[in-house]
Amino acid sequence: MRIGQTLRDPSSWTLRSKLVASTLALFLIITVITSAATVLTLRSQLVGQVDQQLDGYFLRPGGSGDDPAAPSPNNHSRGPGNDGLRLIVADSNNTVLDNFATTSDGTRVTLTSAQISLLGNGLGRAAQTVDLGSPLGDYRLVAGRDQTNSATVIIGLPLGPQERTVSQMAIVAGLTTIIGLLLVGIGGLWVVRRALRPLDRVAATATRVAQLPLDRGQVALAERVPEEDTDVRTEVGQVGAALNEMLDHVDEALQARQESEQRVRQFVADASHELRTPLASIRGYAELTKREREPVPATVSHALGRVESEAIRMTSLVEDLLLLARLDAGRPLDAQPVDLTEMVVNAVSDAHAASPAHSWQLDLPDEPVEVRGDGARLHQIVANLLANARTHTAPGTVVRTSLAQEGDRARITVHDNGPGVPIELQPHVFERFARGDTSRNRAGGSTGLGLSIVSAVVQAHGGTVRLDSRPGDTTFSVLLPA
Repeated sequence: MRIGQTLRDPSSWTLRSKLVASTLALFLIITVITSAATVLTLRSQLVGQVDQQLDGYFLRPGGSGDDPAAPSPNNHSRGPGNDGLRLIVADSNNTVLDNFATTSDGTRVTLTSAQISLLGNGLGRAAQTVDLGSPLGDYRLVAGRDQTNSATVIIGLPLGPQERTVSQMAIVAGLTTIIGLLLVGIGGLWVVRRALRPLDRVAATATRVAQLPLDRGQVALAERVPEEDTDVRTEVGQVGAALNEMLDHVDEALQARQESEQRVRQFVADASHELRTPLASIRGYAELTKREREPVPATVSHALGRVESEAIRMTSLVEDLLLLARLDAGRPLDAQPVDLTEMVVNAVSDAHAASPAHSWQLDLPDEPVEVRGDGARLHQIVANLLANARTHTAPGTVVRTSLAQEGDRARITVHDNGPGVPIELQPHVFERFARGDTSRNRAGGSTGLGLSIVSAVVQAHGGTVRLDSRPGDTTFSVLLPA
């Protein structure tokens, strides 16, 4: 199917195929025209030689005069001899005085009446080709008048030898064309491949650059087109030089982006670290105020409660930002054996206590599943996924948490039958501060950092996280090295 589509759509051919096909087509056109002209010229020359021989049979006596002379009926020394045709007809009564023709195998035959009738159709001194049928074939004929008895003399020579020569020449031209096409195809393919090698190297460089992770982190864009492929005097060199210039600009832009991101991350880390102390002080003073023995007005007590609540929420946000900043900085995590089975059970128990209205289900293997990693961070992965399901689904939603061993990997799956993640949000769901408030019910506060922390912690452990969501069927899958 692929070959057929390629043949039907030349626009989908590669540049190499187009160049070779164009060369073959041009060679074929020129060869066919040249061969046809050669064969036609050869045929014309051979027929012209026959006509010259026929003209020699009607020489005038002395080489001058207007009336042609013809060989005598009784003089067989003049005329075509034993390799042609001669017919002598008396004009007075159309009596055939003499006639004969020679077949291709040299047999001398007498013309039939039907063949004789073909010879009387406007023959003159201008040679004409007449098909006398089997076994004689085509003859080149001329007619003249005998000076002695005024008889009409028709003389001809067969065209069979000339036609065989022309046929042989046509066969040779055809075979030569076929062989030439093969040689030109093979040679052209080799030449085109050799000429396009620099372009292949340029394409290979572009492919390697395209495979680099340029969207995040420190990027070392060291790929460049080789110097020998950047000669601006050639078309490929111009492409290579332009690509190198573009890569230089991209490299500078990526470095500027990395420096900017680094400054922002450092600021977030510093700000988060600095905010922990005043937030702790605010919470402490709020709790200390509640312990006063003197009566406090209800409005003041409510305000202090709200201050403490918001301080707790802001502390959680600061801790999340500080964790992300540390993960971005590449801080190493603990690498201790972690029992995922026990961890998942504890996380689901905590989720059930936080929201008894949801239906929490567990699907665990018979054998414990262990991984090496940071236990606190791995627990945060499951806790955040369960909190996401609790926060963005209505009470009564079924949330099933599964754990399975898959070869050298451990899979944690959190599935719910809630409204699902909007399609437009799914590509950005693991980004920081991504929220789906417009279509998912949010009962409590959400910072938009939960899933981004899940993605960052999973990546720090060398794993992957994936979302598959549609209305009534949402699944988060975490794959970790076991």
